[in-house]
Amino acid sequence: MSVRRVTVLTGAALRQALPKVQLAVRRAFARQVGVSCRSLHSTRPLFQHETFDPATIERESDEVDVCIIGGGPAGLSAAIRIKQLAEDEGRDIRVLVLEKAGEMGAHTLSGAVIEPRALNELFPEWRDNPPSPLTPVKDDAVKFLTEKGSFPLPLPPQMHNEGNYIVSLNHVVKWLAEKAEELGVEVYPGFAASEVLYNEDGSVKGVATNDVGLGRDGKPKSTYERGMEFHAKLTFFAEGCHGSLTKQIVKKFNLRKGIDPQTYGLGLKEVWEVPAENWKEGHVSHSLGWPLKKDTYGGGWMYHFGENLVSVGLVIGLDYPNPYLNPYMEFQRMKHHPMYADVLKGGKCISYGARTLNEGGYQSVPRLTFPGGVLIGDTAGFLNVPKIKGTHAAMKSGMLAAEAAVKALASDAPGAIQLYDYETSIKDSYVMKELYEVRNVRPSFHTKLGVYGGLLYSGIDTLILRGKAPWTFKHPSTDAAATKKASECEPIEYPKPDGELSFDLLTNVARTGTNHEEDQPVHLQVEDWVKHAEAAYPDYKGIENRFCPAGVYEYIDDEKSAVGKRFQINAQNCIHCKTCDIKVPTQDINWQVPQGGEGPQYTLT
Repeated sequence: MSVRRVTVLTGAALRQALPKVQLAVRRAFARQVGVSCRSLHSTRPLFQHETFDPATIERESDEVDVCIIGGGPAGLSAAIRIKQLAEDEGRDIRVLVLEKAGEMGAHTLSGAVIEPRALNELFPEWRDNPPSPLTPVKDDAVKFLTEKGSFPLPLPPQMHNEGNYIVSLNHVVKWLAEKAEELGVEVYPGFAASEVLYNEDGSVKGVATNDVGLGRDGKPKSTYERGMEFHAKLTFFAEGCHGSLTKQIVKKFNLRKGIDPQTYGLGLKEVWEVPAENWKEGHVSHSLGWPLKKDTYGGGWMYHFGENLVSVGLVIGLDYPNPYLNPYMEFQRMKHHPMYADVLKGGKCISYGARTLNEGGYQSVPRLTFPGGVLIGDTAGFLNVPKIKGTHAAMKSGMLAAEAAVKALASDAPGAIQLYDYETSIKDSYVMKELYEVRNVRPSFHTKLGVYGGLLYSGIDTLILRGKAPWTFKHPSTDAAATKKASECEPIEYPKPDGELSFDLLTNVARTGTNHEEDQPVHLQVEDWVKHAEAAYPDYKGIENRFCPAGVYEYIDDEKSAVGKRFQINAQNCIHCKTCDIKVPTQDINWQVPQGGEGPQYTLT
């Protein structure tokens, strides 16, 4: 007989906060809150035979009023607002936040300059005890770069940052999580929601976390634990950009009917500690042009914050056509331009990360409500691209959904709840009004004039038309469909990183702290690796290896292969950016959540 060691929480408070939770999840929660544990021994054989089907084990379940998937700015703001309103009305509404990262904020990455508008509404006195670091913006600059020089550009009205703050969004999320817990929100990091549950009438019932302890072959190991179900009257999906469950919801309820396809950007970021003489407190600068060519949308940034800290990064639109383009190497090359190099020289890179962001704007926001739930935050696509901000909109969307939820939960009406009031309030809010005003800016870069045509039109639209044009441009295709075949494009040669300003990929991946257990099912799902190579490599010559900012994908020489290459996935390197799911031309990579608590461990991002 096998012997299993499992951990059980002690303490009445924890038993009330987390009833019926499976033992593996309890271990993760215990580590997070630092409570004492005791061990149990079982002499029961875990599995009777190799053909054991994990699905035959009934999952434990828990009942809540509102279950929020994703502990970012939107999800936490929604949870906080529900509790604030419930307290004002003397009601008890149970709110639970599930976050796949092992610690709150560990998967959060952004520039970030935030507009405090929504934060002011949520916590009017937040400046009395703010998140740290918090640096007021003191001056702005925008430049167009050539390979060796630059010239200034007029600052568009949306990019004025007076009254805004440079922050680590990673730290802001930690701060919001603490505020949420103080109000009685149950915040559970390390919980990877992997399945949407439905009622018999088709409405959303809640979610289930993934099973843990499965081997790479999908068979249960001795450490196997079944996932857990969370049933809720309302489920808020706040997964961030291109969420794995949101994809399922959008498809099931046809939320994109009549809506333009979403278009995305890939943001790559480093945090540097620079010499004091190179640092300018509160300085915000952005760049366009070099190293990107005119057929590729994107731009760089550099924010001076904290104590001698600089956030530096590059966003590249994933509708770029050339499969030879390597976003990571473009970022490394950009740092050698004098605008960036003069600040970074003599400094030390202390953090790296990457993530995708929604760039479609007004035309690409799907329907937000469905029976039993809503979409909030970046999973819905509220980023204001010309403004280069989305945190305030994400938070506001969560707050508006919370207000609609509190009202709806007070009703005794039978059947699934659908928050029509949220759909109405978001349309009437500054979130959608902002997006409408700049709706033509991002799609204007789709013309044959590329960046230059987009810059010209954007100047006219933002400075003269101010969003009042009687037309609305469309996004013509998905980012995957925008990719040309390699035979139509020129290969790109990149300089070797020097180890001082620029770094090889694996050096930076190590800075993310990412980690995944190797012996588990690959969460980057490709049905047939051989067929993928045969379909993708001849036309795109290894685009997966280039678009991934973490070295997850490789093509290895293989004489036995029909295309001379073997496709390989190094899932343990994944930093959860989801670029592969979005950009791969064959659209056969399906990004799913791995075991809870795995992935990057971002700091100061």
